[in-house]
Amino acid sequence: MKAENQVLIAALLSKTEKSISEALYLKTLSSEQLNFKNHAQEWNALQCLEHLNLYGDFYLPKIEAQILKQKPGKGKLSFKGGMLGNYFANMIQVKGNKVKKYKAMKHMTAESGLLVTLTIERFLKQQELLKVLLKQCLNIDLNKPKVETALSRFIKLNMGDTLRFMVYHTERHMLQALNMVN
Repeated sequence: MKAENQVLIAALLSKTEKSISEALYLKTLSSEQLNFKNHAQEWNALQCLEHLNLYGDFYLPKIEAQILKQKPGKGKLSFKGGMLGNYFANMIQVKGNKVKKYKAMKHMTAESGLLVTLTIERFLKQQELLKVLLKQCLNIDLNKPKVETALSRFIKLNMGDTLRFMVYHTERHMLQALNMVN
């Protein structure tokens, strides 16, 4: 994928705003609705959000630290996705309200049992921070800073790919959460 920073960031901000709006909708539902499961093996809406919170806990500080190390770029900045970054982004991206299922890493899986609506508040705070970080990325080279992945500290993606992964991953699990309550 190739895109100007402004185009990429605008698209990611739009998807983040949508996720915030969807989370605000979830906040209006009862605890019973948010903890409902059709089957014991699937996640309820709050488990979807808690899974995203665990990813936010991992990635947001790393993204912020890399942004702080960068100097503002000059002129029109462009992003070019890396081979691995494109693979991960395409793998998890929602395509026509459909997602391909993947097994979550154990350390990024929300515990079963009742979760409280504070999970939604935590998610909303993380999404607001993500919006701030996305805006800060408008004027940096998204190809240079490398962010380690949850898979391994040895596997790193460039900033643009990391941001795409975060936003697409959120979009994916928000769709899953909404499907559980509708």
